[in-house]
Amino acid sequence: MSSPVHEFSWPDRVVVGTLGLPGARTFYLQVRAGTQIVSIALEKQQSALLAEKIDEILDQLITIDGNPFSVPTSTPIELVDNDQLEAVQEQFRTGAISLGWDPTTAQVVVEAYPLTDVDADDESLTEDGAIETEMLLVRMPVGAARAFAKRTREVVGAGRPICSLCGYPIDADGHICTLPEV
Repeated sequence: MSSPVHEFSWPDRVVVGTLGLPGARTFYLQVRAGTQIVSIALEKQQSALLAEKIDEILDQLITIDGNPFSVPTSTPIELVDNDQLEAVQEQFRTGAISLGWDPTTAQVVVEAYPLTDVDADDESLTEDGAIETEMLLVRMPVGAARAFAKRTREVVGAGRPICSLCGYPIDADGHICTLPEV
């Protein structure tokens, strides 16, 4: 039995969004093509690092003589997506993410794999001992990738305010640095 691969070669929408209140948010990478929607849970740090690395790839491509892939230096305004997540049905919680570049299609490629906790008797092992696992494969054109990174940075930054004294997030119900002494 082969594992499901949720593949989006030219998605209509690729965004990171959250559900929940700051301090208790769950981050999702959501991809849609037509009526097919896949949502996978991410950690906040995974989201931030994904945006950072996508921007790094695009910034490196700009330095190639003649910028043959027409990589934008900033986010194309027509690609900005500030809409909420669509109906979220979590496919899996992300463990590993890989990021690459496909020069044949001029797309950033994101592969996401679920967290795994496999033991020797697990049915997800194939006959040769390899682990069968589902994955999300997303290919984004350069403009969409730039817009994705911008939105993701904004979503990550929209959490709890940071305490100027200790540098840790301030919860809605108080913070050790700002609580009145008893």
